[in-house]
Amino acid sequence: MAIHLARQSHGTITALAVKSVPGIYAIHPLGFLDFNSMKEVKKFLNDAKIRAAKKGIQLTAKALAGDPGYDIAKFTNNSKNKIDLVVIGARGRGAAQEIFLGSVSNYVLHKSKKPVMVVK
Repeated sequence: MAIHLARQSHGTITALAVKSVPGIYAIHPLGFLDFNSMKEVKKFLNDAKIRAAKKGIQLTAKALAGDPGYDIAKFTNNSKNKIDLVVIGARGRGAAQEIFLGSVSNYVLHKSKKPVMVVK
């Protein structure tokens, strides 16, 4: 959906993936991070970059570790990131999946100062 919208508006995409890290481990220098899973996140973002490029869209990828909902909302609300619209999936793979809307998308929907499009 983001690629389609970017093509229609002649825009670019900033893809953000946040690896969930439990509480205190997020600030530890070596942390709780499973480096293999961060490789998977980076591969996912690289695949997205290739898909966007095939459609003529520039995609900038960013991977973070922390609290997905909080970090996505914080990133989109930061004016230096120049986000106009947030496109997010309705349900993820988190342990706390809600019935109609994923917990991350629900958090971002309520905390983002930018418009949010939730895609099912």
